[in-house]
Formats: sequence, C-alpha cells, structure tokens
Amino acid sequence: MIVAAAFAALWSATEGFRVLTSESARRLEVARDPLPLPGARLADGRELRAALRDDGRVVLVDFIYTQCESLCTALGTDYQQLQREILRRGLGGRVRLLSLSFDPGRDSPQVLARHQARLGADPTLWQASTVPDPAQRARLLAAFGIVVVPDGRGDFVHNAAIHVVDAQGRLRGIHDLGRWQSALADALEAR
Repeated sequence: MIVAAAFAALWSATEGFRVLTSESARRLEVARDPLPLPGARLADGRELRAALRDDGRVVLVDFIYTQCESLCTALGTDYQQLQREILRRGLGGRVRLLSLSFDPGRDSPQVLARHQARLGADPTLWQASTVPDPAQRARLLAAFGIVVVPDGRGDFVHNAAIHVVDAQGRLRGIHDLGRWQSALADALEAR
C-alpha cells in the first residue's frame, strides 16, 4: 500500500512521469495553455504586445545583453542558424526573430544596432530592442521565466532559452539553448 501511494504521488507530481523539474512543468503548462504576456514599452516607443502581433508572424524571442560572452554568444549563433534556415526555406512571412536586451543601461538602440550588424541580422527578419522601464522589464522577464542576477562585476548570470510567441502574442513554447530546430518546428505549428 505504501508503494502504491508513493507511485501515485510521484505520478501526480511529475505530470504522469513527463516532467522532473519545475521548469519542465512550466514548459509543459505553457505548451498546453499559452501564456498572455504583460505589457511593456520597447525602447523605440512601441508596445511589446502590439509589436509581437503587428504582422501576424510567430516570433522567436531570446533575452540577451551585448557584453555577454557566454550564453548570449551561443544564442546569437542559434539565431544566425535560425535566420539562415528561415531564409533558405522561404519562411520569412511566417516567422521572425526578436532579441530583447535586459541591460538597457549599456544596450542603447545604437549599441543593439551595431551588435545586430556584427551578427549579420537581416532587419526584416531579426530585430533587437530593450525595455527601459525596470518594473515592466521585471514583469516581462518573470513571464518568460528568465532569471537575471548581477554578478558584482558589471555583468550578469542568467538562463537562456528560445521562446515561441504565437501570432496572438502569447508565450506557447520554450526551447533550450542549442535546440533552434525544435523552436522553429514549434513556431511553424503555432500560427
């Protein structure tokens, strides 16, 4: 009886043995029930929710800062590969890329433009911006599950993922760094 109770508890806690961590559970929940995103104003004055929905394309969103030499560099490589694949397959009318900096103090629109140019970003497909307001930025990071901790030397420790935002502006998928192919496949199913 104890074994059966433990099995039932484990089954329930892991969503039928589908998840092992709270992050896995969150990802499964977002895939099952897409999450409306909070309002935030981008550095160029556009409202984020409107910017995510403005052309009916699904948006792949990552969070970066331009001084980062680890995770953000890897995300940049993933986005370069995504851009190349989207262009190769003629998917630019269905999917676009957005990099959001969580370091607006250093990542001005001009700095982000230079960063995008270094990465070879096609501005019709891949944009970058930031959310200057600290409260709005904090709500946005929380909604996407991004944790950013200052490291005491002017940089940040943070997690990284590729987020799928559907054409209605809802978070509907989260994919690990390096899993850009699954993020693109999810985006193509999202419409």
